[in-house]
Amino acid sequence: MDTLLTIGEAAKLSGLTAKMIRNYEKSGLIRKSPRTASGYRLYNSEQLNQLRFIKRARNLGFSLSDIQSLLELWQNPDRESRVVKQLAQSHLEEIENKITQLQHMQQVLTELAQSCKGDTNPQCSILEQLAESHL
Repeated sequence: MDTLLTIGEAAKLSGLTAKMIRNYEKSGLIRKSPRTASGYRLYNSEQLNQLRFIKRARNLGFSLSDIQSLLELWQNPDRESRVVKQLAQSHLEEIENKITQLQHMQQVLTELAQSCKGDTNPQCSILEQLAESHL
């Protein structure tokens, strides 16, 4: 017999909040849990594993849509690993693009900060450069 967990216990064991679990259930990411006579949600070990899976995927920055696809692939014994790899590669490209954008932002902000005297004078080269259209 599978031990059933309350939402609080499932939250603690999965590393998610009860609010996020309810949200994932409402959005259909995980199936609705059965309830006790008094209305408490109960989760089995399969659902707990799914919640842990979701938590790890979220930590890697996958979107909820991608997580839905990954969950479906994970639960499909006839899946093709190339589909999973393509999804991961696509996400990796998005991350690499974000890193490039962040590095550019860092460079521009470093230059802006270095151009500012940072004294009691009201003149601020940071504000002047932000007001220009060439950034």
